[in-house]
Amino acid sequence: MMDCAGLLDRPVWSALTGPQAGLARHAGAALRIDPGYGPFAAAAPGHAAALAALVQAGDDELWLVEPDPVPPVPGTVVRRQARLAQMVATGPVFADGTDIVPLGADDVADMTALALATRPGPWGPDTWRYGPFYGVRRDGRLVAMAGERMRPAADMIEVSGVCTDPAWRGQGLAARLIRQVMAGHRARGCASFLHSYADNAGAIALYRSLGFVMRKELVVTILGAS
Repeated sequence: MMDCAGLLDRPVWSALTGPQAGLARHAGAALRIDPGYGPFAAAAPGHAAALAALVQAGDDELWLVEPDPVPPVPGTVVRRQARLAQMVATGPVFADGTDIVPLGADDVADMTALALATRPGPWGPDTWRYGPFYGVRRDGRLVAMAGERMRPAADMIEVSGVCTDPAWRGQGLAARLIRQVMAGHRARGCASFLHSYADNAGAIALYRSLGFVMRKELVVTILGAS
């Protein structure tokens, strides 16, 4: 398990040409995930110019997760670039599932509201469909959740969508939910990985405490239409 073989160096490309190819939208040698799932995109080496055909006018964005910054291609502008810490975890996981519930179609409105309020990363109307999501409710209100996203290989799954209502932070909910997601990965014979902004020391410390180790620093480049 977890023979990276470079697949994690370009996780979006690996996912959309591999286990999640069914979600890809193509333009020549470039591809993006179905926009309902999010804005992630990638291009074959030397074919970045093809990305311009995938970004729509207005507020549409392409998020490129690569080893190096991606310069703008004709028809696009770089809206943001940031360093990412890519971390992996392969060891056993103990999950305390007390008061953690699976989330699904009936919870989409609450999941979307929490994601838009806390901004754990890109969130679209179909993001919840990536895979199992779990949450914690208090008095019926969803106050924390976590789930999964990219699958660069059959035995690698990304932990994502981790967020907690500010009023309920400091109670260990995020850690417990991440363990729940990781336990699901292990049950399927998979390792877990995730991305954090490299300057988010608090988040990185939390992930280390859960068994994640630094693998590599990547860069997210966000392109929009020019």
